[in-house]
Amino acid sequence: QVQLVESGGGSVQAGGSLRLSCAASGYTVSWYCMGWFRQAPGKEREEVATSDGYGTTNYADSVKGRFSISKDKGKNTLDLQMNSLKPEDTAMYYCAAKVAGGRDCGQPYEFNYWGQGTQVTVSS
Repeated sequence: QVQLVESGGGSVQAGGSLRLSCAASGYTVSWYCMGWFRQAPGKEREEVATSDGYGTTNYADSVKGRFSISKDKGKNTLDLQMNSLKPEDTAMYYCAAKVAGGRDCGQPYEFNYWGQGTQVTVSS
């Protein structure tokens, strides 16, 4: 059974850093696409960063150069290092996995497993 559990959220001032981690069970993270999404109140869910089963990463323009996604094969986790945080990064962050249909990431609707979310709040 696939399960995803996020941790590492919290409150930080603008310019600060946070590291999110998503512990996966029931499959091997390196084999499939995984990603981080976020949703702020009143806004649609946004794809933040993805890492496919080939090791290719992709980032939203709004976080390029500030965020870094990585997989820890030993711990079987997906991590998101967030630096130079801005108030507009405030949102609930979700870890997701596409455990079917190959190693590519495809479209957001193809992610078939989601974590419960972890809140990130950035104050100005």
